Amino acid sequence: MGAPTTPVRQWTFLTSHARVLVQIARDPGIRVREIAARCLLTERAVQRIIVDLEAAGYLSHERQGRVNQYHVIASKQLRHPADSGPTIAELLSVLLR
Repeated sequence: MGAPTTPVRQWTFLTSHARVLVQIARDPGIRVREIAARCLLTERAVQRIIVDLEAAGYLSHERQGRVNQYHVIASKQLRHPADSGPTIAELLSVLLR
């Protein structure tokens, strides 16, 4: 028998929160179902992420009929101390290219 193999750790560069925020920035009228499909998340997970983003002041929404119209707070700075300085607008400008 050969040497045991080490399992490969799975990771990604962007968090689910960043992915959801990018989808909303691309289309402020996007539905949770569409975000979930594009980000490969459940609708429930997307709803929790939206609540997190709103609670942290990165996002707001306004109900328009049966749909939500989201608004990204572009002037808000990134929240992790190691990332401090850039704003959401600066991050999105890179991610939306």
